[in-house]
Amino acid sequence: MFLAVFYLWPFGTLLARGLDGTALRETLDRPDTWRVLWFTTWQACASTALTVVIGLAPAWAVSRFEFPGRRALTSTLTAVFVLPTVVVGAAFVALLPDSLDRSVWAILGAHVAFNLAVVVRTVGAAWERIPVDLEHAGATLGATRLTTFRTVTLPLLRSSIAAAAAIVFLFTFTSFGVIRVLGTANRTTIEVEVWRRATQLGDIGGAAVLSIIQLVALGIMVAWSSRQQRRHTHRFVTSHADRRRRPVGRERISVASAVGLTAAIVVAPLVALVERSMRFEGGYSLTAWRALGNNEIRPGLRLGIDPLGALQRSATTAIWATLFALVIGATAVAAISALGRSGRVLDVGLMLPLGTSAITIGFGMLITFDTPPVDWRAEWWLVPVGHALVAAPFVVRTAMAVVRSIPSDQAAAASTLGASPVRAWAHTTLPALRRPFAAAAGFAAAISLGEFGATSFLARSGGETLPIAIERLLGRTGSLFQAQAFALSTILAAATITIVMLVDRGGDRAHGS
Repeated sequence: MFLAVFYLWPFGTLLARGLDGTALRETLDRPDTWRVLWFTTWQACASTALTVVIGLAPAWAVSRFEFPGRRALTSTLTAVFVLPTVVVGAAFVALLPDSLDRSVWAILGAHVAFNLAVVVRTVGAAWERIPVDLEHAGATLGATRLTTFRTVTLPLLRSSIAAAAAIVFLFTFTSFGVIRVLGTANRTTIEVEVWRRATQLGDIGGAAVLSIIQLVALGIMVAWSSRQQRRHTHRFVTSHADRRRRPVGRERISVASAVGLTAAIVVAPLVALVERSMRFEGGYSLTAWRALGNNEIRPGLRLGIDPLGALQRSATTAIWATLFALVIGATAVAAISALGRSGRVLDVGLMLPLGTSAITIGFGMLITFDTPPVDWRAEWWLVPVGHALVAAPFVVRTAMAVVRSIPSDQAAAASTLGASPVRAWAHTTLPALRRPFAAAAGFAAAISLGEFGATSFLARSGGETLPIAIERLLGRTGSLFQAQAFALSTILAAATITIVMLVDRGGDRAHGS
């Protein structure tokens, strides 16, 4: 019911508006439409290529070698990957000089730093499974390291590289927060153009057409990725000798270089963020931090943005969104388990919001719930519900993996001993779901804290969350506003990284127990 009301209905409304013949013809006739499509496509291709090329070195290091700081590196990459996109954009504004902070190089750099974890995790996992004997055989036959990599390793990694490239392309093709912060009028993606047409120009039909074009492009990329994985997937049986080892000789230099470069790419922007939050009028002070509670520019004139209010609102929204996501996810898990094979339809249906951009979800809800009797735009719960729609699939995926690993004969044994179905489920399944639900709650809270796309459509004036306040402060002139934006970004980054680290540590304990 939740999926039907808050996803399928808005999505159907969006399709009806986007497939209107007049809106389609007028949108495609505009030169601006093709300019936006061209920039969206080429920056996504360039960002993907750069991320894959740079990400291969750390993927090789963490998959083949055991070295001090290996776990810290992978955890840091994961933490940066889940950072709000607005924070990543703000970090590159803080890092780069004024002449570059709104350039295409800033956009590409932010996309690389944000998505490196995808390549390291995806390609690294496949690299671990390739037997080292295959590479040793190439070396024995006289091949150089580069020839062995090109003729032996690279073909075996093709499937995982295609999967990682497809994911990075999807993220960069639908880039919104980074482009809102680092882009200009001539450097706009489809996501930003949809937001601009819907909220600033009132061109609902044009925005709907662009959303449909984006969905078609994403569908083509997903189909290509699936085909590549089916054609090039290889299965290996690894042995004890294939496990990670400590680097020796010249390998130490190569591993240190790969790790050092990767750490610099992901850590330097965060360090710059903290440094810029304390830079004010040519010196260093905590003026911006102290001014967060006072939005009065001068006597009688207020800023129009309440930083501390936005912080409190984000925390409240995250709590409600997490509760909604857990209730929806738990209900869905129980339903999928009870329905058996028929539950697969519900299982796949719940994943649909995950494959849809937040902009599309927020835009669909905006144009659906704006007229009586469902004029819900002023309701406090609409933003948390939008966030829960994105977070609930994580709850379902995390919990279902555990539910399917529980032997069915445990519940059958409990029933044989006289327990009711509810009591049997409570004794056999519920205890195993505590850790998955705790981890899912952490991810849901992190997602809600940094959600920017859907919130840009659903938040009313005076109801800005932290990401929206950051983006607006960065758009103001004045060193104090900029420093306040960096201070809020630091708070948001610290909260997100802390949640991810706690979830990561909890997962490690679960595996160790």
